[in-house]
Amino acid sequence: MGASGARGPDGVCVVDKAAGPTSHDVVAEARRRLGTRRVGHAGTLDPDATGVLVLGVGRATRLLRYLTILPKSYRGEVVLGVETDSLDASGRVVSRCDMTAVTLADVRGAAASLVGDLQQVPPMVSAVRVGGRRLHELARAGVEVQRAARPVTVTRFDVTGLVGPSVAAIEVDCSSGTYVRSLAADLGRLLGGHAHLRNLRRTAVGSFTLERSHPVEDLQLLAPLAAVAHLAPVAVDDEVAALVATGTRLVRAGQSALFAGEGPWAVTAASTGDLLAVYQASGERVHPAVVLARPAPAAPG
Repeated sequence: MGASGARGPDGVCVVDKAAGPTSHDVVAEARRRLGTRRVGHAGTLDPDATGVLVLGVGRATRLLRYLTILPKSYRGEVVLGVETDSLDASGRVVSRCDMTAVTLADVRGAAASLVGDLQQVPPMVSAVRVGGRRLHELARAGVEVQRAARPVTVTRFDVTGLVGPSVAAIEVDCSSGTYVRSLAADLGRLLGGHAHLRNLRRTAVGSFTLERSHPVEDLQLLAPLAAVAHLAPVAVDDEVAALVATGTRLVRAGQSALFAGEGPWAVTAASTGDLLAVYQASGERVHPAVVLARPAPAAPG
């Protein structure tokens, strides 16, 4: 199934999540199939949504922080003229209006105004915590609270066509933390009415695309290095690798002069290509943020 360590499997799984299960359900199934409790995901997908869900396994769960910040890509459909309390098709319809006169050109013009740096208020059905509780938990209890707007970036919002009466097919590239359902609702408002999102499918998380994904029933384990392939690479010899394995801070000179730029860096063993650690800058030194390598056992005395 892929790379594994003596204490259980380590690596990354790219799952094509089906509609229905929660992201936690997928994690639970992966734990069962891989035989380890150490499985986490790098960004929630709603139960109705499908597509790319990246899992970290074993020691690679410590690398999930570098995956959650990656940009995301989606495709879906915006239903014009119908507003729901969840902003997507799973919610209760709260308002209707006639938007049959809206043209494809109208929708594309409105979508273009939603490209760039935006301030977005998380929907009440999101997993954001407010006062120690997740918003979706409060929403189920009938409680609505004030939410602070958060900066997000939409780099692409294409309307690829109309696929039914007042239904627009969309494709979106955006920063981590962007709510596509909120973009759909904003699109409706810009067009003078209401809208909600349906059939959302995540097509990519960074370089992890649908083409690299597999159903949870057919998990494929990639090496831990896949989780940080987007970081600057540094290959070190065996002498420096031994220092890295013990979490040693390194001076950005001499043997560690390879640490150019601002980091962070994915540090690999030149001899094997295995990921040893992720290092970060600290003035004239670099220090470990995550160490995966295990120190060599001491020689018997």
